[in-house]
Amino acid sequence: MTPFDRDAVRSFRFVRCEFDAGSGVARLVYAFDDGPELVETITVPGAPFELDASRAHAAEQALRLLHLIAGVSYYKAAVPAEIRIDSYAIDADTAALLEEVYLNGLGEFAYRNGLDLHGRIRFPALKPSPSRGGLGGDGFPPGSGETHPHPGPSGLAQRAGRSSGLRGGAAQAGHPHPLEGEGESLGLRQHALVAIGGGKDSLVSIEALRRAGVDQTVTWIGGSQLIRACAERTGLPTLNIGRQLAPELFEYNRQGAWNGHIPVTAINSAIMAFAAVLLDADQVVFSNERSASYGSQIEGTGEVNHQWSKGWTFERDFGAYLQREVAADLHYYSLLRPLSELAVARQFAKSDRYDAHFSSCNRNFHLLGERPVGRWCGVCPKCHFVFLALAPFMPKPRLVAIFGRNLLDDPEQVPGYDALLEYQDHKPFECVGEGRESRAAMAALAARPEWREDAVVKRFAREILPQLDAAELDIAPLLVLDDEHRVPPALWEQLRAHFSA
Repeated sequence: MTPFDRDAVRSFRFVRCEFDAGSGVARLVYAFDDGPELVETITVPGAPFELDASRAHAAEQALRLLHLIAGVSYYKAAVPAEIRIDSYAIDADTAALLEEVYLNGLGEFAYRNGLDLHGRIRFPALKPSPSRGGLGGDGFPPGSGETHPHPGPSGLAQRAGRSSGLRGGAAQAGHPHPLEGEGESLGLRQHALVAIGGGKDSLVSIEALRRAGVDQTVTWIGGSQLIRACAERTGLPTLNIGRQLAPELFEYNRQGAWNGHIPVTAINSAIMAFAAVLLDADQVVFSNERSASYGSQIEGTGEVNHQWSKGWTFERDFGAYLQREVAADLHYYSLLRPLSELAVARQFAKSDRYDAHFSSCNRNFHLLGERPVGRWCGVCPKCHFVFLALAPFMPKPRLVAIFGRNLLDDPEQVPGYDALLEYQDHKPFECVGEGRESRAAMAALAARPEWREDAVVKRFAREILPQLDAAELDIAPLLVLDDEHRVPPALWEQLRAHFSA
């Protein structure tokens, strides 16, 4: 292999994307400059797939969107100034969505690596948006003189006899990727693909959908045995989608490529949207709560959100794009968007069905032990926060049994909890709740006899609590449901009372 020199790279290329309906395997192909092709594969169970012309066209649109979003895993290796799309064209609305996803989704990556990506990420918009007229961009990729490059020979839409160019969406003045306007309805069956990550949030969604009578398939991407065990515990149909990254990427990392956090929820969302079209499902459901929209406040930098693609802005814009460009009846939403992390914890605590099966620990989630201690490292921000969030709503012996120890009675955990409280530190770069949620939960524990003598709680009451405004420490306001979400109205009416209780 030719040595990889990130500083010598001039362009990142989206070479082509292909799907074999007979095997269910999609190939996403990328390259730097004229270097070797980097091929990622996505495998959707259920092949062979028989698609009519409309579904084939929608699948092509979804595949291209997946190709473009999943490219972030590779682009970050060199972050070159030029982006090229070799085998199809995109319009200005698509380019704007992608630039938003790459810039914000790579926010933590850029901060940790000392990079400024503002103004650097520009996708070539070569197709006109109907509302704008003319070209949506300001140039052609090198060697191309066509506004609409011809698609590759194995495109889904081409085999179905349809135009394979991305359609332009309607635009609103002042908004780079409008929320109005819908594409063609496919008549998809009423069925939800529900993402599961093995933690408390997705399990709350699954049980709420079960309560509402929504047909669902519990879905995950990759080979985690813990997630598989948790999914099987639901007793519902399951779907395990395969994703294999190009092996060259790992070698590039060893040779000094830029590396760091990527918006993996955006990638998984695109994978599941593609799968939903293939499997004839009208809903793609995630479990991101409203706290995900708030990032870490970094002095001298501003807000950096580790979980940006779990936030409302991504959900709103990605979901609207799917309905404009893929299928009007394909609904993408987070069922828990109206809830805070504490509200989700309260819902989870109502049942012990998953106590011995779930884990939110990012360090240990791939391990499947016989005891709860095997699923929780006990020292990472996720372990710290989940323990704290559940404590106000769960009997202490039950919570300690889940984690295998009492994290709040260990003085060595104080720095980790200070970060969650945003006390002399910023919120950790992890999928954890807002600082005000952690402060309210800790204040509640400080008032309870069974918790107030534990080392971390006692220190909080002694050193931090006197500095806080008591009016801002009430848990009740944090449990109020929000109105900003994409949950289908009829479903939300069924679940509002359930989530409020």
